[in-house]
Amino acid sequence: MTKRHLICGALIALAATFVLVLACGDALSPVMHALNAPHVVGTSIAMTFMPSLNGRARGLVGFVRADAAGQTEIFDELKRTVEAFKAAHTEELKGIKAKFADVVQAEQVQRINAEITTLTKALDDCNAMIAALKLGGGGGDEDENAPAKKEHARAFEKWFRRGAENGLSDLEVKASLTTQSDPDGGFLVPKQTETTIDRVLGLVSVMRQLATIMPIGTKSYSKFVSMGGAGGGWVGEEDARPETGTPSLRELVFTVMEMYANPATTQTMLDDGIIDIAAWLADEVQQTFADLEGAAFITGSGVKQPRGFLNYDKVANTSWSWGNIGYTATGAAADFATTAPIDALIKLYYSLKQGMRNGAAFLMNDQVMGTVRTFKDTGGNYIWKEPSEAADVATILGKPVYTDDNMPALGANAYPVAFGNFKRGYLILDRTGIRVLRDPYTNKPKVHFYTTKRVGGGVANFEAIKLLKCATS
Repeated sequence: MTKRHLICGALIALAATFVLVLACGDALSPVMHALNAPHVVGTSIAMTFMPSLNGRARGLVGFVRADAAGQTEIFDELKRTVEAFKAAHTEELKGIKAKFADVVQAEQVQRINAEITTLTKALDDCNAMIAALKLGGGGGDEDENAPAKKEHARAFEKWFRRGAENGLSDLEVKASLTTQSDPDGGFLVPKQTETTIDRVLGLVSVMRQLATIMPIGTKSYSKFVSMGGAGGGWVGEEDARPETGTPSLRELVFTVMEMYANPATTQTMLDDGIIDIAAWLADEVQQTFADLEGAAFITGSGVKQPRGFLNYDKVANTSWSWGNIGYTATGAAADFATTAPIDALIKLYYSLKQGMRNGAAFLMNDQVMGTVRTFKDTGGNYIWKEPSEAADVATILGKPVYTDDNMPALGANAYPVAFGNFKRGYLILDRTGIRVLRDPYTNKPKVHFYTTKRVGGGVANFEAIKLLKCATS
């Protein structure tokens, strides 16, 4: 996809958002003016329209500008809102220490906390859009314009629009997309379209941003991990060198599974020729694929889907052994401990080996993040820090923190927080080739495009990921 196509798509999306904002303006007006605190933000901030936002945050909603100006405005507003949160939370704590609870103050803290979450997400979305536009200007495969690939792309477009195969299966082999014809299973999308879909998934999926991604051309991948055992020692210049022990290896096998989406359009729309196939298909399948992947990489069973890191056996970190995920406890049965809750996160931090902490990050859902955001160290400093620059992410204890709704909430025996070097700890496998089956018959007059992608995933290094468990020990 060219940069021009991406920019045109972004403009269309912005226009649609503008219409939506105008249509909902009257309904939102009472809410937008309901709060008049000194730190109320105007509606000029460039952000995505999100009807689910609470209170004053709804007044922030408008547009995402995928440029440095929009990025800076959101970042500046995030900094102001964080300062307001700190001030309000401090007042709330004063009331608690004085043995009275100001309900209004507590509600204000909760509201501002929610707005910080909203602004943080908006900043992340803005950064993702900027990254997408930059990537859109790149070239893709070096041989993308090779005659065989161009011929395949033209034939695929004709088939996509009108169902004319034109020897497409043979062109797949000629373009080196596959080694055999398989007309009964649909056809492989052109490399440029596949790259577009993968790029969109990379921007949407949190785990794809954190883990290692490996493209493969087979249905499985084996990795051997050294478990140690090679002996050694110090010797003099003329001393004998006795034979040492042989290191033991353990094999990890990752199998790719198939996920699908089944978007539909009309034949009229296809005939008009104005639809950008790569952009349309990426847009239609991205949310389905992202939802399926996002859940599987964290909680997946490993049966007909990737195995999520929360689905492996878990043991107390003091009893950790290879093949298990180690955990530390919060100190309370279903929550963080009331006294010094930060201690649980510090303990989790140091449960990860020093060599793994370089490149490590926290992962939790929004609700848990909102709780952690109120924690202070012994010096009275909040451990959650807003991004220091517009292109950065928030940090906890100096390490990046990401949110994913697939992470559990606080509760008895839950594992609401993960901390680890996910690049080393989790492996995502992408089977080369996205296949599309054209179906104009099942749901006339619509034309369905049954799209499949093969993906695998699992823990590649059990030392690299640690969990926090809601438990007393």
